[in-house]
Amino acid sequence: MRKNIKTTKKEIVNYWFNKIDESNLSVDFTEAHERCWRCGYKVPLERCHIIPDSLGGEDSPENLVLLCKRCHIENPNGFDKDIMWDWIFAYKTSLYDTFWIDRGIEEYNRIYSVSIEEEIKQRKIYDEQKFKNLIEEEIKKTTYHFGHPYLNAATIAGVLRISINKYNKDIYIK
Repeated sequence: MRKNIKTTKKEIVNYWFNKIDESNLSVDFTEAHERCWRCGYKVPLERCHIIPDSLGGEDSPENLVLLCKRCHIENPNGFDKDIMWDWIFAYKTSLYDTFWIDRGIEEYNRIYSVSIEEEIKQRKIYDEQKFKNLIEEEIKKTTYHFGHPYLNAATIAGVLRISINKYNKDIYIK
């Protein structure tokens, strides 16, 4: 049975404050106690082992980072601490609360072999507000997958595609 983590979030933030360059994170250290270090969202944070407890990782600030549940589920589980930092730094985003939308946009590109920017340009989507309204309408028709409290990247990509198609359909019908 796994032991409860005793190291506090404050101890983790204080430990890493002078050890890593915050410009490599998705969060400023002034908010590192309340925003996920990978995605930058302001959500409840979990103390995540860099080297997993199951591989002998210690309950100490130097072996813990603060991640949201979603990022905690996706984090690498290995014996090399650098892998965790490589992973966190690789996903740095410069704007708060955009990380998961960006992942949906990446998924769109993967599925449709075109960037969302290029698709918008090719489809002549000029009315930004109308397009945003269509996206909001389509998001209301979605659901979370397996009880996760968020939309996954594939759902976001699908919402974008449906919204683009509806925008063009509305333009050509009128």
